[in-house]
Amino acid sequence: MKLWGGRFEKPVNEIAEEFGASIPFDRRLYREDIAGSKAHARMLAKQGIISNEDAEKIVAGLERIQARIEKGEFEFRLDREDIHLNIEAELAADIGEAAGRLHTGRSRNDQVALDFRLYVCRTIGQAVERILRLQETLVRLAEKWEGVIMPGYTHLQRAQPVLLSHHLLAYFEMFQRDAGRFSDSYARTDVSPLGSGALAGVPYPLDREYVAEQLGMSAVSRNSMDSVSDRDFVVEYMAAAALCAVHLSRFAEEIILWSTGEFGFIELDDSYSTGSSIMPQKKNPDMAELVRGKTGRVIGHLTAILVTLKGLPLSYNKDMQEDKEGFFDASDTLLTSLTVFEGMIATMRIKAENMAKGAEGSFATATDLADYLVGKGLPFRQAHEVVGKLVRYAIEQGKTFSGLSLAEFKQFSSLFEEAALKITPETSMAARNTYGGTAPGQVKNAIAASKTLLEDTRQWLSGIGVPV
Repeated sequence: MKLWGGRFEKPVNEIAEEFGASIPFDRRLYREDIAGSKAHARMLAKQGIISNEDAEKIVAGLERIQARIEKGEFEFRLDREDIHLNIEAELAADIGEAAGRLHTGRSRNDQVALDFRLYVCRTIGQAVERILRLQETLVRLAEKWEGVIMPGYTHLQRAQPVLLSHHLLAYFEMFQRDAGRFSDSYARTDVSPLGSGALAGVPYPLDREYVAEQLGMSAVSRNSMDSVSDRDFVVEYMAAAALCAVHLSRFAEEIILWSTGEFGFIELDDSYSTGSSIMPQKKNPDMAELVRGKTGRVIGHLTAILVTLKGLPLSYNKDMQEDKEGFFDASDTLLTSLTVFEGMIATMRIKAENMAKGAEGSFATATDLADYLVGKGLPFRQAHEVVGKLVRYAIEQGKTFSGLSLAEFKQFSSLFEEAALKITPETSMAARNTYGGTAPGQVKNAIAASKTLLEDTRQWLSGIGVPV
């Protein structure tokens, strides 16, 4: 008989029971469910609602159940619907009547909200820790390849020379914002809803703050109806995860391009590449392509939870059971993608000569020549036109700027002098010495600043109990 079966005469239809059961996926919440139940039992005893003896039996029984689960000796039963009823039924079989007192002052509605919040808090910590590892690798590579010059792009056309380190640190900044979004959402997730009951609160003198303290949570929820129906914390995680996955995907796209023969900027390590079943020469960037492809799953799960929630009246509705499968898949996908991506870039080989040739042979210093003419008194728009004509001439002659003589320069403006011939990718970058620019000194400062940000993240992770 179901634990809630007193109201019913007929059993649940077999197909309906399978359709409504969540135990195939919410079994992942067993640690959180047991932790919440232990804290609740201790609080009930503290408040004199149940005896200390019963509380001790409940806690000991729950610990035995957790041990069985972790040894693979626990049978999760579909007819018990979810993780809560599976554990409660086994507890009753283990300790008898005392188990029936555990659910005093509690509903599955506030119970699952607590479990899921605890789980999401843990997953936030894991996500930030993986982002930290990726950022550490980016900083390490930025230091290693500090002097490597490459073309920077707009519209996927070579635009201006930049340091490879500057390019890598652009992704550091993206991931820094991702870590910030996750850590910011943690405070709103780290709130205990237990004690809200089904929706209206409970008629027992519960100490909700004591339960939160036992679980290491920083606050308790303020409105019982909101507590059991709120899944904003899931949406916030999913939104942060989707954007982080988008950043990984953008980086993956560049890795894929850079590894082609047409770019030839990098070579991926064999351990992060695959071959072709028919073409022996192929070395495919499959890991980068999978990271790019799996981003769609994470974005899809964000869309799904938003659509699920958009029409729900207060308070709890069974639709909300759909919050977990997408979350589990999205978080698993993101964590694996971050791990694989970090290993992939840590082991890739940089072809610095090809990068430098790309920066030098693509008229990437054209803006610097225009700025040179501006320094001679020519308005920028006129300087822009002069250099544009110079570029067209060089293309027609099959030359680069370095292959043109001063006489050829002067065909387009008498303001050109010998100094114009000395404009190179190196001087171009050195001139961009504004804060946040690609000048070597600015990049060195950015690396140092990035290390400070990483230390801040380590301290935050340590504060929530994540070892780093």
